Amino acid sequence: MQSLTFSSEAPRPLMVLTAVSVALATMTLIWSFADPRLIDGVPVWAKPMKFAISLIVFFGTLALLDARLSPAWRDGRLLRGTTVVMATAMVFEMAYIIFMAARGEASHFNQSTPFTQAMYGLMGLGATLLVVGVAVYGVAAWRDTWADLGPALRMGVAVGFVGSTVLTLITALTLSAMSGHFIGTPGPDAATIPLLGWSAAVGDLRPSHFLALHMMQALPLAGLMFDRLGWSSRAVLVTAAAYAVITMAVYAQALAGMPLIRL
Repeated sequence: MQSLTFSSEAPRPLMVLTAVSVALATMTLIWSFADPRLIDGVPVWAKPMKFAISLIVFFGTLALLDARLSPAWRDGRLLRGTTVVMATAMVFEMAYIIFMAARGEASHFNQSTPFTQAMYGLMGLGATLLVVGVAVYGVAAWRDTWADLGPALRMGVAVGFVGSTVLTLITALTLSAMSGHFIGTPGPDAATIPLLGWSAAVGDLRPSHFLALHMMQALPLAGLMFDRLGWSSRAVLVTAAAYAVITMAVYAQALAGMPLIRL
């Protein structure tokens, strides 16, 4: 019989972070069934579970790019150091969010004590390090001439990652300066958009924040499609401009106190 052989190559750090995020999402889902407590009418484990799912997409996207970079770049000091910083920020963020959920307290917009004020500030720093790390990977993809990237995909990664960082910082800094997601005060029975939970009654900054974050997936996917269609990488720039305009329009709409969709 032919013996089974296993690769001795260690898993890439970004794949490990993706797997850890999957484990966290699974654990928080299980805990949600065992713990019926609510925070402001929302299940106590909903926040950490949503963050874990977001991190699966986040690190999974970076891992896909990492696999296409040349060894000189993906194993270089810049990206290795960036990954270590992002991993540290991720562990800190999730540890605090889970800790506060276990206590039955909100982790975000909670500045009720000196401790929560300090931790909320550190969470903001951690989130900033995560999104700046995305821009570093975008620049690396642009400069890595040996990367397995077509012209439009390379442009999509570079513009999408850097653009996502800029737009996310704009929306996130606005959110951090406020006491909540809303521009206005929704009533106790105010309508929300199904599944997403965004307000359908008053301004809500979460839609623009969502669009900003996911530019890092949207633009590379557009670039991949344009490469297969044989289109010029300039099409990515047009798509990026349209995406940024839509994101900022949704952001301005929220600041004006208007919901994304009124129900």
